[in-house]
Amino acid sequence: MQQVSVIVPFYNCPYINQSLDSLMNQTYKNIEIIVVNDGSTQYCEKIIPYLDKIKYVEKENGGTASALNTGIQHATGDYFCWLSSDDIYYPEKTEIQLAFMQKKNAVFSHTNYYSIDKNSHIITPLLGVHPPTRLKIIKRIRRKNFINGCSIMVAKNVFDQIGIFDESLPYTHDYDLWIRIIQKFDIDYLPQPLLLYRIHEQMGTKKHEADIKKETMLVVNRYRDRMERLLQEELKKK
Repeated sequence: MQQVSVIVPFYNCPYINQSLDSLMNQTYKNIEIIVVNDGSTQYCEKIIPYLDKIKYVEKENGGTASALNTGIQHATGDYFCWLSSDDIYYPEKTEIQLAFMQKKNAVFSHTNYYSIDKNSHIITPLLGVHPPTRLKIIKRIRRKNFINGCSIMVAKNVFDQIGIFDESLPYTHDYDLWIRIIQKFDIDYLPQPLLLYRIHEQMGTKKHEADIKKETMLVVNRYRDRMERLLQEELKKK
C-alpha cells in the first residue's frame, strides 16, 4: 500500500484546523501529514490537537517554496501532495487520485476544484482547466499557469530528476516547477472536483497581485526558448 505525503505550509492562517480536519477524514489512510510552520506567530494553538497524528516541523519564515521544500525533505511517501492551510480536500481526494494515477501509470496529475468563501461555502462553478492534447497543454502553460497547486499529486521520484521548488520565486514557484515537469513528463487531469480552494481577503494572490504578474513574466521568459523547442518537437509528431 503506497504512502502519500501531504505537505501543509502554515503561516498565520486561521483556517489551519479545517485543512487538517480534511486530511484526518481522508478515506485513504496511508497518508503522511507534514505541517511546516514557516515562522508563524498566530494560530499555532490550532495545531496542538493534531500533533500526535502529524509530523510537525518549525522553521524561520522563508516563504511557501521553502516550506514545501522542507516538507519534501522530511517526506517518506511515494507520492507528494500539497495542501495550503486555508484550503480543504474532499474526503476521497487522495484515494481517487492515487488510483487514477496508478491506473494510468502517471507521475503527475491535477484535479478539478471549486472556490469557497471564508465560511466554506462554494461560490464558483467548477474551475479546473486542462487542454485536451499535450500540444495544447504546452501552448497554454508556456504563457500562464492553469494548474492549482493544491490539486496536484506527484510521484516523489520526479523531484530527483527535475529538482524541487525554486525558493527565489515567492509567488510562482509552482508554475516554474510545472514547466520543468512538462519538459520530461506528461501531465494528467482528473475532471472530478476534489479540492475546495478558499478565496479570502488575506490570501497572497489578492495581496500580491501586481508582483505575481511580474514574476509570471519572469518565469515565461526564463523558459521561452526551451518551451518553443518543446512545442516544435510536438508539432513534428503530427
